[in-house]
Amino acid sequence: MSDDRESVVLANIEKYGCHIWHIMAEGGEPWFDYSVGLQKTTGAPEIIIIGLKQPLAKWIINEYKRLVQAGQRFKHAERASGFIEGFDVLFLEVERSYYSNYFGWNRWLYRGDDFEVLQLVWPTTKGVWPWQPEASDGFDRWQPILSTLPDLGLH
Repeated sequence: MSDDRESVVLANIEKYGCHIWHIMAEGGEPWFDYSVGLQKTTGAPEIIIIGLKQPLAKWIINEYKRLVQAGQRFKHAERASGFIEGFDVLFLEVERSYYSNYFGWNRWLYRGDDFEVLQLVWPTTKGVWPWQPEASDGFDRWQPILSTLPDLGLH
């Protein structure tokens, strides 16, 4: 990580409350977007969105930031509306075993793994979740789940 990029990340956290990274798809893995610094500025978990196009993912992260800055909190296995028009999304707590593969900048900022992350999981336009049998081939690879799924009644 270069000093210039570190300065930009820290300046964005100071000015906007977080920095948003977009990581390009590589080696068959999907692209993803995540926040850096939200827990530092709001006390709320960071957020990751996997497989959505960058403009929508960035908008959702900014909406999440706006809500948590206003005091709203989301928790593991909680469904929420208002992030994707016409569909609920699901928040899942990311397991720390995934931190080294997905959250290099958060690990730098927090000097280790002492931070929380929620994954915002989204359904298809038909309302199908990635783990459901009726999900299309590859949807679970396009949006890997970084958590142990609780019994959500969504099977």
